[in-house]
Amino acid sequence: MFQQLSQTGVPAFLQKRRKVSSDYHRTCRLDTEKPHKVLHVLGTSLEANLNRSAPPSSRFFSVKCTPSVKYSISPPPQETSHLAPIPLNENSVLLISMSYASHFENDSKLSVWYYGENKKVLARALLHLTAVEISLDVDADRDGVVEKNNPNKGSWKWGSNGHGAVLLVNCDSERTYWKKLDSEQESVSRVSDLKDMSVMVLRTRGPSKLPEGYKLTMHISQGDAESVRVFRSRCCDPVKNSLQRFLYKYFVKDYPLVLSSEVLSQEVPYLGGAAEMDFYVEGLRFPDKDFDGLISINLSLLEPVSAGLPETPIFTDKVVLRVAPWIMTPNTLEPVEVFVCSTSDNYQFLKGMRNLVAKSGYKLKICHEYMNRGDRWMQDELEFGYIDSPHQRFPVVLDSPRDGNLQDFPYNELLGPDFGYVTRVAERKDVSSLDSFGNLEVSPPVTVNGKNYPLGRILIGVAFPTATKGRNMTKVVQDFLWAQKVQEPIALFSDWLIVGHIDEFMTFVPAPDRKGFRLLLASPDAGYKLFRGLQSDGHGQAKLFEGVEDEEPVTVDEILNDDSLQAENNYVQSCIDWNRDVLKRELGLEEEDIIDLPILFKLGLEDSDKYRAAAYYPDMVNMIVLGKNLGIPKPFGPKVNGLCALEAEVRSLMEGLGLSCTFIDDFASYHKLLGEVHCGSNVRREPFDFRWWNLEM
Repeated sequence: MFQQLSQTGVPAFLQKRRKVSSDYHRTCRLDTEKPHKVLHVLGTSLEANLNRSAPPSSRFFSVKCTPSVKYSISPPPQETSHLAPIPLNENSVLLISMSYASHFENDSKLSVWYYGENKKVLARALLHLTAVEISLDVDADRDGVVEKNNPNKGSWKWGSNGHGAVLLVNCDSERTYWKKLDSEQESVSRVSDLKDMSVMVLRTRGPSKLPEGYKLTMHISQGDAESVRVFRSRCCDPVKNSLQRFLYKYFVKDYPLVLSSEVLSQEVPYLGGAAEMDFYVEGLRFPDKDFDGLISINLSLLEPVSAGLPETPIFTDKVVLRVAPWIMTPNTLEPVEVFVCSTSDNYQFLKGMRNLVAKSGYKLKICHEYMNRGDRWMQDELEFGYIDSPHQRFPVVLDSPRDGNLQDFPYNELLGPDFGYVTRVAERKDVSSLDSFGNLEVSPPVTVNGKNYPLGRILIGVAFPTATKGRNMTKVVQDFLWAQKVQEPIALFSDWLIVGHIDEFMTFVPAPDRKGFRLLLASPDAGYKLFRGLQSDGHGQAKLFEGVEDEEPVTVDEILNDDSLQAENNYVQSCIDWNRDVLKRELGLEEEDIIDLPILFKLGLEDSDKYRAAAYYPDMVNMIVLGKNLGIPKPFGPKVNGLCALEAEVRSLMEGLGLSCTFIDDFASYHKLLGEVHCGSNVRREPFDFRWWNLEM
């Protein structure tokens, strides 16, 4: 039955409730010639201009409706007698909404009656209304559950009180043979692959089918199409019986592709009644210089206009997802497994590493010669990190553009189920030694001038800012690192080194106090101070490199009397001090947070006109950190009372922090090739407990 107007022009039941409020208004035509059928989406409102459809001599109107229909009039009518027609003016607008979804098509009605000057009925406009509930939903509150119609699902906000769904790049491989990134597969390769995707749910409620000609479409922009794909489940399709629905959960052919770079828009089923349909959203690429990581997916309800003419959208719902960044892990995080290479000449190194890793209780993975092809620099070829979302996280290896003989190892040996892979390809002419990932590190968490970096800050080595000629990390890698946002990079000066890697002069170790870590820096000044102390104590004839095969021993006195070596190390110290100042400023460090290790360098002429430095004896700062156990290059320093003075000094500095030192002989197999323990190893670590989306940006 129809509901009559009250004296205020508003149905009585609405007087006890607040007026219809919606951010989504749709203009609705009133037709006095014939009934007009309208499909209405709950949560929105229909807006009808009453004057536009009124007969020319109309002066008054009234409204009648069935109980499920709500409406209000703007401007609100003046108080009139009970059920009296309302004066019509040029700006009279009727706002219409509905209380609940329809069970049947056209099961609700609203009519507008028009009257002349003498209150005689001139015409009636009748609306047949069908209400549907439509919601495209994601995990906008980031708790691992796709909630219904979160008001913030269409935007992104950082922080613990933020909102917006998270999307992973599907960069692992469900295949273990004939590997291919899952994101490069044309279809869902295995049902297990769905866990790497973000679930998106289409929720509908209404009659068993939409009115004739209406349809739902999902669509993305051309700009987003290169970064995302959407699959759906067929298990809820209305034509399927219960057995087929059960089977569809386990067969990949029943997860058809909905949206991609080639399909920007596609119709999706309306299931009828109260129903949910799952979609699976797959990230295809990481944030980068040309991609901010934000993705929008839209669902539109289309209305037919006339045969042969395009449909028009009458309702659109939108969700926004952000692609999870690639995150590096610092030395202070718990190790999971250690990687080294086996070569024909590194037996002593491997022996030391096996003992250290076994003592520390972690896994050791050895890359044998058939795979490394003589390339021993495990640190330089790759960097371990991870990606994280509320529903899934897994490690992701970043493959360096250096592409030595180890170039196939990250893809062939690491990529697999729940182990992702990403790389950045550069022009060979642009790649230098600084693109090896001994030149890529990350700090532990820090706070700098009140700004918190709970995931630390990435550190890269580049040429000195004023250099007109110098080596730099290639732009495509730097752009990638900056675009991840969550570990804001710091540029250090490393081009003064022959190899040019920051791990040659710095590292971090865990500590029980202050900031939870110490920055270790190579220090020629500390080296000369130690040697002068030895000399003054009568140990000037103690020898470095004693017992090292094919290496001429040198006494402490000879080192201290070498003015050229002293000048070279003064230069090196100035380079390290420049970086010291940058690290103190950018990481919020004080002198008490820094420990100087006694290490000397020597300069060599490179490229005919450029002097660059390398460690004079094994570079102890170039160590591997496994919890409280440190694997340090054995320096073969001068012995006092049978003990290496350099080892003794480093032990005293590290053991004060509760750290245990193991010195590993890498002299012949790494040091003489301008690398050390850290260069020849790599560590995959546990991820941070802190979730990146809680960052305050």
